Amino acid sequence: MKTHSLIKLLLFLTLTAFASFPIIAQETGQTPVLIHAARVFDGNNMRTNTSVLVMGGVVAQIDTREAFKFSSAKVIDLGDATLLPGFIELHAHLAFQHIPADTVLKHGITTIRDVGGPLHPPYGGDGSLRVLTSGPIITAPGGYPIPELGTENIAIAVATEQQAREAVRALVNGGAVVIKVALEPGGEAGAPWSSHHHADSGPHRKTSRSKKPWPLLSEHIVKAIVDEAHQQGRKVTAHIGEAKGAKIAIDAGIDEWAHVPCDIIPDALLKKAVSQQVKTITTLDTLSKCTGAAHNARAFAALGGELLYGAEIAHPDIPWGIDTQELMAMMHLANMQPIEALRSATSKSGRYLNRPLLGTLQPGAPADMIAVQGDPVHSFKILEYPDLVMSGGKVVINNFERSVNMP
Repeated sequence: MKTHSLIKLLLFLTLTAFASFPIIAQETGQTPVLIHAARVFDGNNMRTNTSVLVMGGVVAQIDTREAFKFSSAKVIDLGDATLLPGFIELHAHLAFQHIPADTVLKHGITTIRDVGGPLHPPYGGDGSLRVLTSGPIITAPGGYPIPELGTENIAIAVATEQQAREAVRALVNGGAVVIKVALEPGGEAGAPWSSHHHADSGPHRKTSRSKKPWPLLSEHIVKAIVDEAHQQGRKVTAHIGEAKGAKIAIDAGIDEWAHVPCDIIPDALLKKAVSQQVKTITTLDTLSKCTGAAHNARAFAALGGELLYGAEIAHPDIPWGIDTQELMAMMHLANMQPIEALRSATSKSGRYLNRPLLGTLQPGAPADMIAVQGDPVHSFKILEYPDLVMSGGKVVINNFERSVNMP
């Protein structure tokens, strides 16, 4: 694809994408708000006797309740509730699948990273869902996801290193916060993205051999993508599902696997991924039928690999909000404590996005927060329907009855 044609396509996608995400109307006042709760998870630790002051859309102060005794701020007293940062979903496809952003926000996700869909610059977070995108997925001609989904809004095919670098630059210029590549031959048993496709070989392939593997980008082309992306200050995430794609990704120096792989990955490859500090987005709920996902998650975590929360919102059977099944799978398969699973969906994801205050309740952090009745450390289930949702300091939902002015 010629450079000018690619840029025209990406600009078109940028302009049309905004229609996919409705903005929720919110109060616009800058009145300071003081939130009291029995427990506050600040993105790193669970605290008690703690209150959070919000001013100008950000966290202004977090301290003991007594420290705000003489504050004139409007008070929201949550009682026996837990206040947390809004969750960060690192693997979503909202725009391509036309999932309503306001529904996702109301169910506890305040930031999404849309990895495979229309391209547009970051926006939202001011009473609406904060949206970061990768734009279309870079793939080989005829490679995944083209056979399943075509190219419009979802894929860019490149056949040379020059085309690969041009694609990366065009995506970055259009607002991409991450570059995504596909290294997917298809045919993994139980894989949700290739349920109708059967590859030729591999220990966990389906028995039918009626279709050839989808073509893959070569290692040298992926290396060019990684090099160009890193020059542009962007990370590269790779959709991989089995050992061949995983090896290309690791050898090319990618930063992240977009999924826990579906087929069992040899220990040597997992060790190399961990040694190169490759991060993995979980999507374990989506991959529940994959034959190797549970093994890979356990082995990767046991080797010291870092798993980050992502449920692949927009996939069938995945909630349009916080996926507590995902959190439970992370605990059981990666041997995480509940507080570690919460960190993976908040502060750790914010740091990974190079937005270290996002996903925290530290001073200066965006006032993106949720609150639930009870303690989510004891039951993740209560996270599915938060009673308070705030985005950029603007209240989206408040089902708590005790909202009073400070005397």
